[in-house]
Amino acid sequence: MTRPLLPLLFLVPLFVGMTQERTMTPTASKTITIPTVDLSDQTERQTVIAAGTEEVYQGHPTTVLMPDGETIFCVWTYNHGGACGPLAKSTDGGKTWSGLVPVDPSWEKTVNCPAIYRLVDPAGKARLVVFAMTRGREICRSYSEDDGATWSPMESCGPTKVVMPLCTIIRLADGRYLGMTNARRADDPDPYSNNVIQSISEDGGLTWGPFRVVCDLPGLKPCEPCLIRSPDDKQLLCLLRQNTRTFNSMKMVSNDEGQTWSPAVELPAAITGDRHTARYLPDGRLVVVFRDMAEQSPSRNHFVGWVGTYEDLIEGREGQYRIKLLHNYAGSDTGYPGLELLPDQTLVATTYIKYRQGPAKHSVVCTRFQIAETDALAAANR
Repeated sequence: MTRPLLPLLFLVPLFVGMTQERTMTPTASKTITIPTVDLSDQTERQTVIAAGTEEVYQGHPTTVLMPDGETIFCVWTYNHGGACGPLAKSTDGGKTWSGLVPVDPSWEKTVNCPAIYRLVDPAGKARLVVFAMTRGREICRSYSEDDGATWSPMESCGPTKVVMPLCTIIRLADGRYLGMTNARRADDPDPYSNNVIQSISEDGGLTWGPFRVVCDLPGLKPCEPCLIRSPDDKQLLCLLRQNTRTFNSMKMVSNDEGQTWSPAVELPAAITGDRHTARYLPDGRLVVVFRDMAEQSPSRNHFVGWVGTYEDLIEGREGQYRIKLLHNYAGSDTGYPGLELLPDQTLVATTYIKYRQGPAKHSVVCTRFQIAETDALAAANR
């Protein structure tokens, strides 16, 4: 039986003065001085999850790792921001992948960059939840209560119009979930003028409260947030794509579990790009993967990783080093990723990419590596 949904309310301000009305001038350096190691030609690390053809474009995947530490689900779309429906499963940490896993037929009527999460409700019930968009630009969701074997129909979460489904979800200290995405600015005729919005779920992601605007930078188009919790659990950091390309990517922080946020400021060029996804390593460092859009980057337009600390991000430092993970043969059209850390410390990074030259369109591809390998390569490059 499908659970009833609580309607999302229309966008309301989070707090007075949330819009940064001052004239902003880029101040961060465009230069990258830390090393970039290159794994992109090591095809033995790579697995094609769904191959593009001359007719079929495979796009915009996200992944989720199950508690067994081996099973990964990957969901994506056909065509750029197109129809959802493809779901694949790996039971060996991304080395091999199944054919398509059956999903509810309603998925085919939804679109644009589906995002998959494993969320736990207050009673301790875990579900896989996939968020997508209706063709009317409302967030919708489907869930599985049996580890992906069967799925509920996709249902709208309410009338709020968005540009993306929920890009990032993080558990708050009180057990609720905070979700963020981006929407069009209501007073701007530019259809790509974004602000960043958030909502709270009190029932493990099944229903969501009113969205609130938390970052509004007129003319700068912030979007695609990525939430990271500080190592001491006292702070939330949000990384942001900056879509005019005149600024580096940006960040803001919250010291009250997302109730309020600091003004957005620029990040270093070394972590400038689109659709960041982050995981902590056992030693406390962070790995963040994304589409590289740094103006002077040697790996611009490709799928990359960044290695550093939470403090590097907070203090505006470049970090330790970067990794070119996959080479893209289609301009900047790549990099919406999944990233999972396995128990043996293997990292599995997944994206959509034009994997080879020639007529075939984009494929969904994952690559596997261990941080000890890239640490050694980075040390040799210094």
